[in-house]
Amino acid sequence: MRVIAGSARRLNLKSLPGEATRPTLDRYKETLFNTMQNYVPGSLFLDLFAGSGSIGIEALSRGARQCYFIENNRNAVKVINENLEFTHLSDKGVVITADYMTGLFQIEKKGPFDVIFMDPPYDRDLEVQVIGYLKDSRLADENTLIVAEASNDTDFSFINELGFMLVKTKEYKTNKHVFIKRS
Repeated sequence: MRVIAGSARRLNLKSLPGEATRPTLDRYKETLFNTMQNYVPGSLFLDLFAGSGSIGIEALSRGARQCYFIENNRNAVKVINENLEFTHLSDKGVVITADYMTGLFQIEKKGPFDVIFMDPPYDRDLEVQVIGYLKDSRLADENTLIVAEASNDTDFSFINELGFMLVKTKEYKTNKHVFIKRS
């Protein structure tokens, strides 16, 4: 796993051993950032369910002004901090050790974010809970791009009821990136 572009280009990142996290493959990450390229430079970025922090670090490397990482696994938090230090991006990263709802509540006054990226454990309907929270939150406004990485089986038809709309979907072999904005 490596940083693809920007100031930390080609640097290899640590990942968490075992199956506690699921790193985004480099080719999917490249497609993801090509789709988000107009949102990232100068952005306030949120990497929710951050894992090793590779998505947020990629955003910082590509010019995001600051990234908040929310992760509840203490071993993953250690890896995020090591990766931020290794890429010389620690000064732009804020790492919060908390479950996703507590973490969202803790940063409520920091928003609105330009990009909110979430990669929750698959098939547990956590996307519904996060989007439900964002519905009444200051973290997301009409300009915020919300991106969810999910299994191909994940249904996002619920977003319309919550005042959001589907902008785009990029499907891969086993998963997809879903791009969402407020209606």
